[in-house]
Amino acid sequence: MKKEVALGIDMGGTNTAFGFIDREGNYLAEGNIATNNHEDINDYLKELHMAIENVLDTIREQVTLVGIGIGAPCGNYLQGTIEYASNLRWPGVIPFCDLLQEYYPSLPIRLTNDANAATIGEMIYGGAKGMKDFIMITLGTGVGSGFVSNGQLIYGHDGFAGEFGHIIVSPNGRQCGCGRNGCLETYVSATGVKRTAYKMMAKYNYPSELRAIPFNEMTSKTICEAAMKGDMIAINTFKYTAKMLGEALANIVAITSPEAIFLMGGLTKAGDLLFGPTKEHMEMNVLKMYSNKVKLLPSQLTQNVAIYGAAALIWNELDKA
Repeated sequence: MKKEVALGIDMGGTNTAFGFIDREGNYLAEGNIATNNHEDINDYLKELHMAIENVLDTIREQVTLVGIGIGAPCGNYLQGTIEYASNLRWPGVIPFCDLLQEYYPSLPIRLTNDANAATIGEMIYGGAKGMKDFIMITLGTGVGSGFVSNGQLIYGHDGFAGEFGHIIVSPNGRQCGCGRNGCLETYVSATGVKRTAYKMMAKYNYPSELRAIPFNEMTSKTICEAAMKGDMIAINTFKYTAKMLGEALANIVAITSPEAIFLMGGLTKAGDLLFGPTKEHMEMNVLKMYSNKVKLLPSQLTQNVAIYGAAALIWNELDKA
């Protein structure tokens, strides 16, 4: 008998990854394509469909695909659309579910914000299993978030609740891709860390291997590796990043009073360089009634949590039927 699987798609600003996952959370096959290689969304969908089918061919005799879940920037669960995503090259409102449905007319297709998908994945398969109140923060090309209260993901009246990355932490600060200035994303995302590194190089005279790296070639991983070797410019970059993130988390704790805050994404590979000072600044700034009550934890899923969450959208949908 064939095993039922859901396809989870994590559509990031740089890369689109996908995986086939069964109801028990077993990860059966995976693939990926670049997200922004095509000016036309239809060309992107053609490439994505081809990549999905090529991977599915490797397990097709053993599985039955029962649905497709998608985590996407500015994804609207209520409408199945991607709306004004600043880190995608396609403008306006994209009826993504309808467009993908043309390739898979008989399957249920559901879409949500990429960070919301990660949140669902953590809740069902990861460290938030059994928690009813927690926050997920994704630190990647941008900054995303998902808020769970009383066991339910908060979507808001229009499907767009939970844009933690676009709270303004520095009025008249760094220009953001959303068109405003001073958003948290410009300070604590992978691209924000690069900007901070250059600020630190201008501020301090410390010798640093980062000074020889062109901006377009520098990555948050490069900065992390330099910090672990004792590079003071890189260390100060992470201290500043942790300060900005910790202060922002202290504010958000006052709104939802979570049991835990989970961090995921490339920046979390910095480990104690990020988690230690972030927790310190959060505790320094949080209201006393919340002191030492909120755990700051890394995602506990070893593979792409957003893919797990996107797939979980389908299992939730089938459970409702």
